[in-house]
Amino acid sequence: MTGTPRREAPRFSLGASLLDAVLAETLDPAYAQAAEARAAGRSPERPRWRGRTLVALTMAIAGLLVAVTYDQAAAGAEGRAQVREALVSDIDRESSVSDDLQVQLEDLSDEVTSTREELLAASAVGQDALDELARGEEGSAAVRVTGPGLLVTLANADPKADEDPVGGTAEDNPQGRVRDGDLQVVVNALWAAGAEAVSINGQRLGPLTAIRFAGEAVLVDFKPVTNPYEISAIGDPDTLAGRFLASPQVNALALISKTYGLRFDYARKDELTLPAASTPELRIAVPEAPAGDAPATDPTPGG
Repeated sequence: MTGTPRREAPRFSLGASLLDAVLAETLDPAYAQAAEARAAGRSPERPRWRGRTLVALTMAIAGLLVAVTYDQAAAGAEGRAQVREALVSDIDRESSVSDDLQVQLEDLSDEVTSTREELLAASAVGQDALDELARGEEGSAAVRVTGPGLLVTLANADPKADEDPVGGTAEDNPQGRVRDGDLQVVVNALWAAGAEAVSINGQRLGPLTAIRFAGEAVLVDFKPVTNPYEISAIGDPDTLAGRFLASPQVNALALISKTYGLRFDYARKDELTLPAASTPELRIAVPEAPAGDAPATDPTPGG
């Protein structure tokens, strides 16, 4: 039994069809339209002028926007410069006023001290009180002191320029920076070595002074100090140097400094001058009442 032969559908080649169309239509349709327009006696259409007009208009608007933006930026920069100059002027003026007030304060303090010493030195009781007051002022770092001592210098490691020929190292190594703990080690070792007074970059250390690290700055008594850090200590230079270098903490800090390239050195000085510390905040201590008794009264007025 033979079946009915199937009818095969005609096969078309897409590639051949495109090739035939390209070979058959060699003229661009736009050229054909222009030729027909000339043959009919009318001028061919020129639609391209609209595109050119739009391009020119767009460029004009872009140029206007650029000009306006530049004017605004220039005006903003000029305004910022004026504001900055005004702020700098205000800072300079207020700094000058602060410096004048500081000089007046020092003069008045010297006058008060001189008058007090004259009055107290007139009697034996007054002289004893004066001696006790002097010891208290020295212990609280309330007066300026001068004498021989030891100068210890700590500084951050120098950047290694050969790692980056353009701008040095790409990132600062945090191990190459002096930390608040390093300064605390030096200060504590100097106190333990017998220092009578200590300061860091001119900031006198008192009984309540704190050395802290805040962001990228080291604060001494809540005032920033910058690299390099010079720690001045008044006392016998030879005694201070011998006991300071014998401290295990100082030896460990010296090893760390050598490892990470920090500067750590010391020098004996015949004369160092340390300023007075800032005036400490006055506090009142109230004794705790024994169990069962009435609570202690507030010493403040109206308490």
